Amino acid sequence: MTIVRLLFCPFFILVFSLLLGACSEKDSHQYKSEMILVSAGEFIMGSNKVDKEAKDYGFIQPLYVDEHPQRKIFQDAFWIDKYEVTNGEFALFFEATEGNIAKAIVGKQKREIPGWSRLSVNQVSWFQAQKYCVWVGKRLPSETEWEKAARGPNGLEYPWGNEWDPKKLNQGLGDSETGVAPVGAYASGQSFYGVHDLAGNVAEWVADWYHMYPGAAYKSQFSGQTHKVVRGGGWGGIGHYVIPALFRTSHRDYEKPGRAFNDIGFRCARNTDQRSTD
Repeated sequence: MTIVRLLFCPFFILVFSLLLGACSEKDSHQYKSEMILVSAGEFIMGSNKVDKEAKDYGFIQPLYVDEHPQRKIFQDAFWIDKYEVTNGEFALFFEATEGNIAKAIVGKQKREIPGWSRLSVNQVSWFQAQKYCVWVGKRLPSETEWEKAARGPNGLEYPWGNEWDPKKLNQGLGDSETGVAPVGAYASGQSFYGVHDLAGNVAEWVADWYHMYPGAAYKSQFSGQTHKVVRGGGWGGIGHYVIPALFRTSHRDYEKPGRAFNDIGFRCARNTDQRSTD
């Protein structure tokens, strides 16, 4: 994993995971989360960039190699959440499935953090994110869907264009780390399709296991069914600096699905013919 993150309290992860395990397909809620339709068609996925900087940061593997080779892919139309899932949305799920225990936890958080309900949810594992999406009649986006929503049909380097602009995303300030922002707070950084926060704020779990792309020459030691793909780059930064390369639309990260971090959250997607509880 290239990004240095703070792990959530292991005891709370265990308790939270056990609580969420009780939810079932019959559970549902009526929170009206807005979704964006991404049209069918080809787009550019991956890159052929050559790394000249990873050694300066002490990364485990060179930058860009797991994005190789760049290729054109046809993607069917799909719906994707306009914003990352918020604390308020996730709390409805937690409270509805876990009752008084969840209400006590959520109530404490709401009292302590101003504007808590509109902040992107974080500190959730891949399994928790997946359960939430299923509960609302959706699913996690595939890696291909996520990248198309971020890049648009013309292969943009960042969701907003090809030039780095730190004012268009919540990318942290090194050791002064600004934390999670309300969803949609960086409207100028939205993607071609109008999807927000696909770079910065919280990085996002997607459905796929971390594998090399077809035809890739490089083989990561983490490739296989051990780590899930994480996309988008989070607010935490790395030490005392921010690396724009980690917020690019083609950049890939990975983590074990049972872990939770302060700068990883998620959003949901669904097929065009899939019913949702929204």
